[in-house]
Amino acid sequence: MKKLLFLFTITTSVFSFAQQNTDVYVFDIAPAYEGLELLNVRNISNNKGYDNQPSFISNETIVFAGNNDGQTDISEYNLTSKLQKWVNKKTEGGEYSPQKFTSNNDVAAVRLDKDGLQRLYRYSSETGNSSEIIKDLQVAYFAFYNDKKMLATVLDGDKMDLAMIDLRTKTADTLFYNAGRSLQKVPKVTSMSYSLVNEEGNLDLYLLDMNSYESFFICELPIGIQDCVWINDTQILVGSGNKLYMYDTLGETEWNRVASLEEYGVKNISRMAISPDGRKLAIVGEN
Repeated sequence: MKKLLFLFTITTSVFSFAQQNTDVYVFDIAPAYEGLELLNVRNISNNKGYDNQPSFISNETIVFAGNNDGQTDISEYNLTSKLQKWVNKKTEGGEYSPQKFTSNNDVAAVRLDKDGLQRLYRYSSETGNSSEIIKDLQVAYFAFYNDKKMLATVLDGDKMDLAMIDLRTKTADTLFYNAGRSLQKVPKVTSMSYSLVNEEGNLDLYLLDMNSYESFFICELPIGIQDCVWINDTQILVGSGNKLYMYDTLGETEWNRVASLEEYGVKNISRMAISPDGRKLAIVGEN
């Protein structure tokens, strides 16, 4: 497999939430002859400070970790009405990586307290009140499979372990050690993806069948890249600098450049999210 050395420097530990000046952009996307067409760009945070970690809760609504007068709270933005609101009541900590529960409108997020503890909380969509989901579990990142199961990376010193969380019994079972931060539900199939640090210090991407719990190697992420998103059940997207690259599991075993964000002034792409219908792409970057 061809390996690409992307000009991307990891300056923080894999589980810390660095407070860069980032914004959340949303594009309409469509297949194009030379890759991916990006249309109708919108900066939905348009805010100084840290705006990051987007997740679609519907085709028209996104939640993300947003800068709320110096505090990181859960921001919800509707693409149709262009209205923004804060989901959670203010806490002593900051709220990160918000995601909607799969069968109701409540939101889960990682709360980073001032004493450094990271816990997973549930936030009521009606009241904004919060409650701890898994008591005393040091969650760094997570992704829902459904309302019964999720994958999470759990802090283990200066590294992370990959754990399967049973939301009914509120228990966590460690699956692998030394995991990466990108966890994804693969669209339209019964699989999730995760990454593990390999012997060269790079990240290998795997699929986990959520019925059999068998794992399958997919590819190595480009050197220096931590984040990826599945735009469908076969195509994976990563960002480096102001470029997007795609890996097709049914095509050639290499990463191909499919789009550039240079004309939009977006650089240092990191987190991404795809809408449920696959027609919108949220991208975190600097400008």
